[in-house]
Amino acid sequence: MKRRTVLGATLLGAVAAPALAAGTARAAGPGPSVHKKQSTLLDARAIFFVSYDGLVNNNSFQKNGLFTYKGHQYAAWYTSTGSAVIGRRVLGGSSWATVTLSHQLKSSDSHNVISMGVSQVDGRLHITMDSHSDGFFYVKSVAGLLDDPGSTAWTPAVFGAVRTTLDGVPLTSQFTYPQFIATPEGKLQLSYRVGISGNGRNALAEYDGSSWTALGEWSSSTGTYTSTHGSSTARNMYLHGIDYDVDGRLHAFFTWREQSAAVMCNSGGITNHDTGYVYSTDRGRTWRDDAGTLVATTGTSDTVAVTDSGLVVDPLDPDHSLMNQESQWTDSAGLPHAIISYVPGRFGQCTTNYVADRTAHGRAFHVRKNSAGAWQKTEIPVALNSSQRTKLVLDRYDNAYAVLPFGRIAGASRSSGYTDWALLYDGSDLNAFGEVVIDELRVTADNVLSFMYQETSSGTTPSALHVVDFALPV
Repeated sequence: MKRRTVLGATLLGAVAAPALAAGTARAAGPGPSVHKKQSTLLDARAIFFVSYDGLVNNNSFQKNGLFTYKGHQYAAWYTSTGSAVIGRRVLGGSSWATVTLSHQLKSSDSHNVISMGVSQVDGRLHITMDSHSDGFFYVKSVAGLLDDPGSTAWTPAVFGAVRTTLDGVPLTSQFTYPQFIATPEGKLQLSYRVGISGNGRNALAEYDGSSWTALGEWSSSTGTYTSTHGSSTARNMYLHGIDYDVDGRLHAFFTWREQSAAVMCNSGGITNHDTGYVYSTDRGRTWRDDAGTLVATTGTSDTVAVTDSGLVVDPLDPDHSLMNQESQWTDSAGLPHAIISYVPGRFGQCTTNYVADRTAHGRAFHVRKNSAGAWQKTEIPVALNSSQRTKLVLDRYDNAYAVLPFGRIAGASRSSGYTDWALLYDGSDLNAFGEVVIDELRVTADNVLSFMYQETSSGTTPSALHVVDFALPV
């Protein structure tokens, strides 16, 4: 449903975060806290090269590079020689068993991450890897591999051959940003981008326990976006995530990346603009804006477009180096939360070098929808000191945690209306390079915040890759 309006004319602006609205009261739980439990070594010499200001083993948009299922934790990475490795351990264990897949990283591109997912209907592990606007590589395990891990062999033999289709479904020759998500029924969906940066579309595929089906594209790359500087006629939607809530609603925050630099005040910036939000109540077949208006039907010509009204929940022009693919979560009531980051206007109205300006002045913000239906935004009072992304986690009490670059952890309490953000852990003992990969499923599984990080290095000198665990409030 296309409405020819400018995104800036949104009805919902961001406001400084007030207290929670009436109707949200419940027994107050403990506030946010983290206690470091242990750190385990995955690889003493993991591959290290900096590309797009990030590392291929620790790009935080991976879903999932680290996950928990049925009492075991799984991790994926590339070794110093570029071999793709999958590791597993018993939760809380100190040692990892590893399997080396028959695939070598084809290029020094940090976007070529490894992502994993579980099809609960048949207990298979699914893996995609090594793609950035080109062909992808796919591996599927034998059925039942993850259902009884304590008695299942962990050897290369349990994984099939590396393929360049999803069991014969080719998807696209321009594949990037795979994200696996389990449906409430136990099927497995794969979110991915078709096309290239600044000219691409989001799409979905689905596995039902026997075969994959391409559901089709659901976002548009066409239409005209006009800023105060100029116009662009092509773009792509970058997802901050795609997640089911407790009631089976599928949520997606996003930002737009314009193809034309004409929309910016300076060519050294980045053309990302606006934080948008859509949801689906039918497993991604149709999409609605925040007001509930139908805005897209997956696999048809009616896709989410920059010209649709009602999409933007936090407007921002392209002059502030807004980061793409940051992070999102849904709370125990199914309300959506996100982390976004950019250079606030108090530091100037025109970024001229997005890496340097984000490092010098970038700040992260917590954006959420409260129970009254209003959108609220709170600045997290910790300097990014990095151009990179922050990850969001909510604990069982709906306290919020922002895992900032270098493994620093800030927290805010639900009881305060998320107004009391403070640094809980400074990450100084990690020597982490930048972004981290969160185990989203472990938070629910055993109340632990677990993330994968790589130690800083220089040039292409390999460095150690770890998983660190923090206990959350009981």
